[in-house]
Amino acid sequence: MVKRVAMVLIAVLVLAGSAFAQFPQKPLSYVIPFNPGGESDIFARAQQPLLEKILGQKVVVSYKIGGGGAVGWAELVRTKPDGYTFMGYNLPHIILQPLSLANAGYKTNEIVPVYTFMSTPNILAVSANSPFKTLDDFVKFAKANPGAVTVGGSASASANEIGTVLFNKLAGIKTTYIPFTGSGDAIPALLGGHVSALMTYTTMGNQYEGQIRVLAVASEKRVSSLPNVPTFRELGYDLVEGAYRGAAVPPNTPEGVKKVLADAFDKINKDPEFAKKMEANGFKLEFYGPKESEKLVEEKIKVYTPLVSELGK
Repeated sequence: MVKRVAMVLIAVLVLAGSAFAQFPQKPLSYVIPFNPGGESDIFARAQQPLLEKILGQKVVVSYKIGGGGAVGWAELVRTKPDGYTFMGYNLPHIILQPLSLANAGYKTNEIVPVYTFMSTPNILAVSANSPFKTLDDFVKFAKANPGAVTVGGSASASANEIGTVLFNKLAGIKTTYIPFTGSGDAIPALLGGHVSALMTYTTMGNQYEGQIRVLAVASEKRVSSLPNVPTFRELGYDLVEGAYRGAAVPPNTPEGVKKVLADAFDKINKDPEFAKKMEANGFKLEFYGPKESEKLVEEKIKVYTPLVSELGK
């Protein structure tokens, strides 16, 4: 009897291992928790055909919009953990939202990253017809008119809001932060004159060249896609801030499934044609696997936790 039970258990384990080894066996859902047209969407659309080629299955990109990503992530943690649904995730969003909102609908450690594939530094941008020609113009006006300057950005409790808060402190100014549901949603507000400026990302500087004027970039050195834009540091403000993005799965997703997805994203980032295209569009490619991504999140928790009290002011 004991021998028979052991044989059954071995058979079950073999079948389970075989199932994981054959993942995926049906179409997959790649959910973006932001509006179409933002960084997560642009990158996912570029990844989609390569994912389908590598995984051998159709990959459907869809959207779950709301709460600066929180609506989507709250749904992700309740999704069946079989790998067939994965979602874009953002740092610092998944850290700041649970810390600053009464009920974000999820906890940071419930968002399980399989790969962190890119990052984008913040930029401060105005419309091409703005009276602010330089960062100095912007700061002088904001000092003379406390609270009158409105700065739009992608979501509350995000890299854009953190960047705005930090710059306000560094420059000794007071601006009013206006959150939008994503970068793609914020740009029309700037072009339509509904906000004075945007704290957005390098990608938007490239995508809307000629329509917006980038005053400064929050990176350690100038970015290759915006070579004529000075860094905040060059202009006297020690501001280096931005967002990391990747793909995440629900808690308890099998390790074998996570590895298949991680390997696919890794192959895509190492594709020379893909890399050249995305870097030209303002993305910085990152190569964090599941464990490295978890460590990155842990490190960022230590950085962002002390800043939570400054949000929403």
